[in-house]
Amino acid sequence: MTPSRDAIVATAGESIAVGSKSFAAASRLFDRATRERAWLLYAWCRACDDLADGQEHGHEMVVVSDPEVRLATIRARTQAALDGQWVGDPAFDALRIVVAETGIPHRLVWDVVQGFALDAAGWRPASEADLMQYCYHVAGAVGCMMAVVMGVSPDDQATLDRACDLGLAFQLANIARDLAEDEAAGRCYLPAAWLAETQDRVVLARRLAERAEAYEASARGGTPALSFRSAWAVLAAAGIYGDIARRVAERGAGAWDARVSTTKAEKLGWIVRAYGQARGRAQYRGKPRPANLWTRPRE
Repeated sequence: MTPSRDAIVATAGESIAVGSKSFAAASRLFDRATRERAWLLYAWCRACDDLADGQEHGHEMVVVSDPEVRLATIRARTQAALDGQWVGDPAFDALRIVVAETGIPHRLVWDVVQGFALDAAGWRPASEADLMQYCYHVAGAVGCMMAVVMGVSPDDQATLDRACDLGLAFQLANIARDLAEDEAAGRCYLPAAWLAETQDRVVLARRLAERAEAYEASARGGTPALSFRSAWAVLAAAGIYGDIARRVAERGAGAWDARVSTTKAEKLGWIVRAYGQARGRAQYRGKPRPANLWTRPRE
């Protein structure tokens, strides 16, 4: 007997509650249908990430000895889900459900998988553009998928660009926060061109935080296309997660003594603040996306 949709949604809800308290808090602001679909999408992303990195809910990454085997598993289960098959893995069945219900383009799903392929190949960025391309695959494309979950048309390229920007901001924050952890696992997401200028981790983290803030600001320009509750959730997530990058920059050399996070009170503060921002989101309508920002690839 196969699990019901409700059971898969419940498992997905448990996944986000353990894997990301920031996203879990923001997701509560969605209407029920959008919230459930956001959880389903998160569950697939989390499972793929854990498979690729030998993690448990995004914690304690290790060096894996069989990256290509893990990548093949991700690809096979993802393909089965996109084919509408019963996978037998709750996270991949979550993908099957959310794609069927929302019409997320399959190319966006495969763009995310390509990020895991880059990691499996031991890829490292040479330039800032390379870094942004990687951030697109592991997070920007997820932002585009989330926009579709929230009801944005897959053909609304301008709004998808803004959704991608938020994913880019989140990933840049992740990289800044996890510099020490990634180094221990033999990974480096800092462009070789940056490292040729300086090896100072604090300087590099601040540069990442500055880039994250620019993409976070741009992402706000997409909120007029969203319903109030979706805009509220997005703006809350932007503030909560944006604080991670800001805190890394503020802490300087002590940023990696303990994992940077936000408190419950700080999350609540952003939820309250985002309510007002969502009410006033019309102010962003018609404002052009900054021309100096990296732009995602399009079909």
